[in-house]
Formats: sequence, structure tokens, C-alpha cells
Amino acid sequence: MTTMDIVETLDKACCVMRYTTAGQLWNIISPREFVDFSYTTEYQNGLLSCGVSVQYDEQKQNCVRGFNHPCGWFCVPLDESQSLLTGYIQTDLRGLIPQTAVDTAMGSSLTNFYVDLRAALKI
Repeated sequence: MTTMDIVETLDKACCVMRYTTAGQLWNIISPREFVDFSYTTEYQNGLLSCGVSVQYDEQKQNCVRGFNHPCGWFCVPLDESQSLLTGYIQTDLRGLIPQTAVDTAMGSSLTNFYVDLRAALKI
């Protein structure tokens, strides 16, 4: 993910967000953008965040609009120093991309996401 912007705030728990990603595999896969409705709430002393892509007319140049089917993240504390993060992702990158390139890009993108998250949390 290269950017994440809130394009509309509906209330304290709901918003519409735009995410962009960089090109992958030497730009064989063009940069993508996703516009999602997002809802976040407390769940079992942790957090639940779910979302789904929505129609949004404004589109960044040089980006292909991807689509996220219903997805979500659960972050539940295990003890005072650790939490369990579980994510369910159903992403359609859209565009004409060979499936092997999608599989490679999605795998490396998810790995990078967790590495960046770990670094941000300084674990």
C-alpha cells in the first residue's frame, strides 16, 4: 500500500477510504486503487474492521480500479503483550493479468504488509 486516504467520514466508526498500491513485478501489474466503505468497532476487548468496495467516480490517473469483496480484520488480545491479527481478504485486481502474476504479486504484497506492520509496531 502506498497511500491511504479517508475520502468521506460518515461517523466515528464508518468512513470511505481510498487505498493505492505501487506497480508490481516490474510494472507488469499496474498500480491499483481501491475505494472501500470501512466500519471499525470494538470486539472482545480488541477490534473488528470490515469493508467492501463502493462506487466512487473520481479515479487517479495511471491506476486500475480494483475491487474488494467483503473483507475484514479481527485483532483480539491474547495477553497483555500480544494480540492475534486475523484477516479475510477477497481482492479482485481487475484488468488483464495472468493468474500466475496475480498469485506472485498478492503473495509478496501480503508478506510486505505484515513485515511493514511488524516494523511499525516495533515488534
